Amino acid sequence: MKYLKISIGIFIALAASRFIPHPPNFTSLLALSFYVPVIFGTRYLPALLISFIITDLIIGLHGVTPFTWGSIILIGLGSKFFTKNILNRIFGSLAGACLFFVVTNFGVWTLGSYGYTIEGFLLCYTLAIPFFAYSLISTFIFSGIIEGIYKSYNTKFKISK
Repeated sequence: MKYLKISIGIFIALAASRFIPHPPNFTSLLALSFYVPVIFGTRYLPALLISFIITDLIIGLHGVTPFTWGSIILIGLGSKFFTKNILNRIFGSLAGACLFFVVTNFGVWTLGSYGYTIEGFLLCYTLAIPFFAYSLISTFIFSGIIEGIYKSYNTKFKISK
């Protein structure tokens, strides 16, 4: 029952940030991808991925979908290396945003619309920089919100990890 309640909470948090109008790539997805396994454990990574898949089915699938889903899994699995303290976790979540940028834009490049040349490869990443800025800003903001809620909850209930 606890797993189901937390999974529904993950879905609501993710869906709210994806369905409410926002600038491109300005969602809680990357912060949640990092923090869900940090706070609840990797056993909740499938709940996060299923939530992402459900919202993608509503928003619409695209050619880069496997790369976005794959990067979410990589971020979640890598998060265990950044649990030491708040600065380490914030850095880890921002590193996750960087990983998302690298993986998903590689996916965009593989679709061929930029051509399979080094110039096309560089152009693909260069044109994605504004979206990356939104990803970094939103990840930083949502990470701060999650850290604040986590600290408040742990202080209130005196729970230590």
